[in-house]
Amino acid sequence: MFTIGTGYDIIRLMKLLGIDYGDRYVGFAESDTEEILAYPVCAVKIKSMREAVSAAEKIAKDDGAERIIVGLPLMPDGTEGERASKTRAFGRVLGRVTGIDVEYFDERWTTLEAEEYLAEGGVKKRDMKKYTDKLSAQIILSDYMSASKTRKE
Repeated sequence: MFTIGTGYDIIRLMKLLGIDYGDRYVGFAESDTEEILAYPVCAVKIKSMREAVSAAEKIAKDDGAERIIVGLPLMPDGTEGERASKTRAFGRVLGRVTGIDVEYFDERWTTLEAEEYLAEGGVKKRDMKKYTDKLSAQIILSDYMSASKTRKE
């Protein structure tokens, strides 16, 4: 992390890791250190939360992440269900293992949005799964950064 002084304003900037946590795949995206761009990194096939935590820990450490943003799968009405509970458990374990702050951000509709982007880009339905999870992580992270900038203004 570094700071930039602009007159009397001081802005703290850091590299963020975005995660779309699922039962079978975990998508990863990261930001630049200026928190302007989010870009997809990879998707990892997992069999357990332990595997997901291990993969996330490695990516976070390798990429120098200073904060982790985990997509929180809320119900359409904004309430939390079983999937959100599992995601929060993943985030708690990940935070303890890495020592990095974990935040949650509403991820409703990101998979659908990712699939729409891919379809518009000409990706065939059968090939979409290769890209959906990491693109969803990118959307989560990008939306988080946009919302953060709005809160700061």
